[in-house]
Amino acid sequence: MSAAGDDLALSQLLRRLADDASRDRIAVGDLMQALGDRAIGALLFIFAFPNILPVPPGTSAVLGAPLVFLAAQLTFGMRPWLPGFISRRSMARADFHKMVGHVLPWLQRAEKLLRPRVSVLTVPPFEYLMGLICLLLATVLVLPIPLGNMLPALAISLLALGLIERDGYAIAAGLLAAATAAVVVSGVIWGLIKGAVYMISQVLA
Repeated sequence: MSAAGDDLALSQLLRRLADDASRDRIAVGDLMQALGDRAIGALLFIFAFPNILPVPPGTSAVLGAPLVFLAAQLTFGMRPWLPGFISRRSMARADFHKMVGHVLPWLQRAEKLLRPRVSVLTVPPFEYLMGLICLLLATVLVLPIPLGNMLPALAISLLALGLIERDGYAIAAGLLAAATAAVVVSGVIWGLIKGAVYMISQVLA
């Protein structure tokens, strides 16, 4: 991507791509090309954020698969890459435009608050640690766990924005959300296990 593109905020890049009338469809590969060096952080946000909002059942599993790939690459300091069956996935530009319209108000408010600070948390080796945390959260997100998508998605979104804008405060907020997600999801899993054990014990009794 050009230097001029590098100067654009993520919200501006998404708006420009959504408004590109020369495209009938927007593929994941198009997003990666447009986002350039910010592709991993930006795509982590794009795939994670919709899971915070009410979505049809099964959506988290579809959006979670690219998250796992991207978070793993961030963990090991790799360049952004997705297998063809994911990068070729596309949607009509009108649908992409509608999705961007839902995301932009939130993203633009966040961008006004974010700025480079405590940037040591956003560069290696801490960047790789954030990738590992995102990988664990993405793994939870794709599993069919009640309440297992919103909090992990929020944590990934905050961590991704922190990495994009080099904002350590956003990273700290993301870590707090990740810790909260771990507690809530662990409680849900423990409750499910206890419920299953109780039901089995009643059947055997």
